Amino acid sequence: MPSSLLLEVPALAEFNKAWADLTDWLSLLDRVIKSQIVTVGDLDEINDMIIKQKATIQDLEQRRPQLEELITAAQNLKNKTSNQEARTVITDRIEKIQNQWDDVQGHLHNRRQQLHEMLKDSTQWLEAKQEAEHVLECAKARLESWKEISYTVEGLKKQNAELKQFAKELRQWHINVDVANDLALKLLRDYSTDDTRKVELMTNNINDAWATINKRVSEREAALEAALRLLQQFYLDLEKFLAWLTESETTANVLQDATHKERILEDAQGVRELLKQWQELQKEIESHTDIFHSLDENGQKILRSLEGSDDAALLQRRLDNMNFRWSELRKKSLNIRSHLEASSDQWRRLHLSLQELLAWLQLKEDELKQQAPIGGDLPTVQKQNDTHRAFKRELKTKDPVILSALETVRIFLAEQPLEVLEKLYQEPRELPSEERAQNITRVLRRQADEVKTEWDKLNLHSADWQKKIDEALERLQELQEAMDELDLKLRQAEAIKGSWQPVGDLLIDSLQDHLEKLKVYRAEIAPLKENVNNVNDLAHLFTTTEIQLSPYTLNRLEDLNGRWKLLQVAIDERIRQLHEAHRDFGPTSQHFLSTSVQGPWERAVSPNKVPYYINHETQTTCWDHPKMTELYQSLADLNNVRFSAYRTAMKLRRLQKALCLDLLTLSAACDALDQHNLKQNDQPMDILQIINCLTTIYDRLEQEHSSLVNVPLCVDMCLNWLLNVYDTGRTGRIRVLSFKTGVISLCKAHLEDKYRYLFKQVASPTGFCDQRRLGLLLHDSIQIPRQLGEVASFGGSNIEPSVRSCFQFANNKPEIEAALFLDWMRLEPQSMVWLPVLHRVAAAETAKHQAKCNICKECPIIGFRYRSLKHFNYDICQSCFFSGRVAKGHKMHYPMVEYCTPTTSGEDVRDFAKVLKNKFRTKRYFAKHPRMGYLPVQTVLEGDNMETPVTLINFWPVDSAPASSPQLSHDDTHSRIEHYASRLAEMENTNGTYLNDSISPNESIDDEHLLIQHYCQSLNQESPLSQPRSPAQILISLESEERGELERILADLEEENRNLQAEYDRLKQQHDHKGLSPLPSPPEMMPISPQSPRDAELIAEAKLLRQHKGRLEARMQILEDHNKQLESQLHRLRQLLEQPQVDAKVNGTAQSPPPMSLQRSDSNQPMLLRVVGSQTSESMGEEDLLSPPQDTSTGLEEVMEQLNNSFPSTRGHNVGNLFHMADDLGRAMETLVTVMTDDKVLE
Repeated sequence: MPSSLLLEVPALAEFNKAWADLTDWLSLLDRVIKSQIVTVGDLDEINDMIIKQKATIQDLEQRRPQLEELITAAQNLKNKTSNQEARTVITDRIEKIQNQWDDVQGHLHNRRQQLHEMLKDSTQWLEAKQEAEHVLECAKARLESWKEISYTVEGLKKQNAELKQFAKELRQWHINVDVANDLALKLLRDYSTDDTRKVELMTNNINDAWATINKRVSEREAALEAALRLLQQFYLDLEKFLAWLTESETTANVLQDATHKERILEDAQGVRELLKQWQELQKEIESHTDIFHSLDENGQKILRSLEGSDDAALLQRRLDNMNFRWSELRKKSLNIRSHLEASSDQWRRLHLSLQELLAWLQLKEDELKQQAPIGGDLPTVQKQNDTHRAFKRELKTKDPVILSALETVRIFLAEQPLEVLEKLYQEPRELPSEERAQNITRVLRRQADEVKTEWDKLNLHSADWQKKIDEALERLQELQEAMDELDLKLRQAEAIKGSWQPVGDLLIDSLQDHLEKLKVYRAEIAPLKENVNNVNDLAHLFTTTEIQLSPYTLNRLEDLNGRWKLLQVAIDERIRQLHEAHRDFGPTSQHFLSTSVQGPWERAVSPNKVPYYINHETQTTCWDHPKMTELYQSLADLNNVRFSAYRTAMKLRRLQKALCLDLLTLSAACDALDQHNLKQNDQPMDILQIINCLTTIYDRLEQEHSSLVNVPLCVDMCLNWLLNVYDTGRTGRIRVLSFKTGVISLCKAHLEDKYRYLFKQVASPTGFCDQRRLGLLLHDSIQIPRQLGEVASFGGSNIEPSVRSCFQFANNKPEIEAALFLDWMRLEPQSMVWLPVLHRVAAAETAKHQAKCNICKECPIIGFRYRSLKHFNYDICQSCFFSGRVAKGHKMHYPMVEYCTPTTSGEDVRDFAKVLKNKFRTKRYFAKHPRMGYLPVQTVLEGDNMETPVTLINFWPVDSAPASSPQLSHDDTHSRIEHYASRLAEMENTNGTYLNDSISPNESIDDEHLLIQHYCQSLNQESPLSQPRSPAQILISLESEERGELERILADLEEENRNLQAEYDRLKQQHDHKGLSPLPSPPEMMPISPQSPRDAELIAEAKLLRQHKGRLEARMQILEDHNKQLESQLHRLRQLLEQPQVDAKVNGTAQSPPPMSLQRSDSNQPMLLRVVGSQTSESMGEEDLLSPPQDTSTGLEEVMEQLNNSFPSTRGHNVGNLFHMADDLGRAMETLVTVMTDDKVLE
């Protein structure tokens, strides 16, 4: 929008801001809707998203009044302005935001409808998937129940019938799979913008399993058909083979008979004819070898199927007969050849035949060795197994040949006589005939033995190799199955991992759900560790054998282990990211509060969750929020308000508005506290609990006042204020009671409702409250003005006098009830008067009085109106009254009445009567009858009353005004100190101890503000009207006026101390000179009978003095401990003292920026104490600076005890003087030590 238009129509700026806020919120909501992706098929996730959508729609409807208000405001602006351009801009923006609203609303309703439809479709798909999976399980069970194929007609018929029935059932079950697929396709098609990977993965698994089942059914059907054909063909082939075998046996027998005829070998033509016939027979045998092996193998299969039946025995006999006849046929064929070849060179042929067999055996031995080593993967070993089976078949085929050759040699050697062998062996001639025959026999027999040995060795090596192959095959199959199973499970787990969305894209509210799901997922894949270990163990077994795993297997093992490790790392990393995101952005994080500051500021969090703020321009850090710092600085403008109760109330009112607690009702606050179960008031709250409760409070306020409440800023500011009030040390914990007290005190509620609620928090279940519980409540309440630096005017930080006042009001009952507490609070006690004044300030903010201020002439008077009850028609506005301005003829001690709301006619008549009555009263009457607007409480250090107008009436009933505290002269400081010490002793004697048992030592009365005000008032000689009005002015006054007086007092005390020491030394010398026994130590001193009444009085007085000194020392220790707790506030006062004596600005809180290490240093303690101590230490000697007051008090006590027990009554007068001097010194030291620097700390 043009800036010129904003200047011309100022109201457009507010409209433009509201429009921009609503537009931004709608845009953000639209983006959130589009980013809300769900997993299709996950019913829990869909239901959660439906609930979130419902909540979003409710949020949108709750924002509708804001839209309507914006439209109404736009219409009013259009009616009020005549600028056509402005009217056009307003119209366009309203149309745009209405369209945007309708679009977002449409998206929400469409998305909700889509989620409901998705839920319905996903439910149907899951039901169909379960049915399909059930069908698959049944089908797999049927597949597992299949037996080996039977090779009997009945068995094959039965198995075929079962297969057909199973195929029929599969066709019926296919409908379930189709239904699941159709529903899955519908989900994938209709909800493609959401996460459909789960549906796709499960659908693919179902289809793969279904395809595998159908494939196995098809293979089974083909196998059954092949078995049936084999069974039908086997017996035909067997009969045909046996018939051929019979014919071949007949032919072999004929040839065998022909070869054994006499002198057949001498007929070369006949031998050639027989060899030709034998060759034909041998070809027939070789052509039927494969048929024989096929019949034998198929017959063995049929035998296994017929095991135990009569048909099995019959078939076995037929197969055995076939094998026997086949072997005999081959032997006959070999014998025929041997006889036909038995010519003159027969032994050479036998010799060559045996050499050929030896060469063949060596070749096969080398071939067997080449098959080694065992392969490292299953395919290689299976190939080796197939190769070796072919090798074994070749050996089996060669077996008859070798046996026949060996048999031929044996027969040849047995049948041929030496003469024949001699004829056969023609060379060399010179050898004897007998020796030539023996050489032939030896050569043939040696070769036959070698052939037999090599043949047996080859068979043994083949068997060993087959055994190794079988073992390796078994192990590799087990390893392969384990790796396949692990690979499948890893792929499933990786598919789920692949469906993970980036952590940055997840919704903050869903982080915890994703974290829980991820933990469940990690537990589900934990058993994979056993699979990985099993695979590794199986692979490790191969290292102990000769088998070396192949590179493929090793790579696959490495891949499986790497994938498992990557999966674990991915899960751990995602859990870490989710934890970090949940910590940084989740419901328990403080991330949303980072927007509460703008550059160059940055919000940071210390280890104990306490926030602090970094200024990157100045490179500094501080505990206070930048806005809180600005607020405290602005509170300094209220320091010119003369009266402390109003000054404090106005500061709190400004603070209340800045924290938006003026919008918080008591019921809303109670609901938030109950929602977070904050019922144990003594329990501590950490930072996260405080933030969560404050967030609940401000979220509700934002819904009611969206244009006024900035949730992150308000939460951070309120947290900052609560820590400043109740946790100045930034420990990160405050009590539940403190939290409730702070929030309820500044919320919007009726005053007495606040009183009732706060009383209820400390009351017992019976509704009564004792002193300790009331002290806790008042202690937490007084911290609120104390944090603003105003506690001195409300009786200091000691709440014991207020507790005593309340119970005295209740006639010293041990417990009080709510009614008595309310009656006491209606009197507005001094420690709590700031709270009702705050309510009156809030009520007077919008009040308009139809009167004119007689000083500044303001008309009408806005805020408080002060009407004089001495003069007619005399009114003062709150500005003039707070600044102490008066008109001529009117005195400040004249009675006045305060109004925070417009007066009624009855009040006007009543005031007129009072003015008329006061006209006849003299000034002396008003001086003698002052009225205070609060209930004063007596403290041990009786200071002056609060800075409130003593003539202001109608704050509380006249007849209940208590007597004022005694007034003392300011001239004699020593008498004042003596009075305070006497008052302290009086209270100790009355109450047993000064500190009530229900008050902890940390709740000491010695607040630095009270002490500074007391001494300023004690030493100030000016009139009450010129008293300081703020802590800064108090310190300036203390610097300029008290220094000399305090130094003089300290010098007098030191002189008295030196006199005491000198008197003690003189008496000790006299004692030693007279040769008396050494002075006994205190435990040895026994009471002696008094020689005179004076001695008895001295002994009694010494005992009282010792008791009094012990109490004073204990009190001094408590005061020193309390002084350490006030470091942060004294640090601020030190800064004010160092500034020039000008109008200092006080923000009311201890500014102590934390270092980057986030630890609060204690190095400020000596500096803080040195600022106060410097006012009096100039007149001290070096020895006095090094000696702490407690040592002096202890030395005096020992001197008094020794003098009391050592000197006769004639020295009573001197001892009495010593007693009085020691008493004065102790009283002075007790009072001054609370505001002066301890010498030890100064060092």
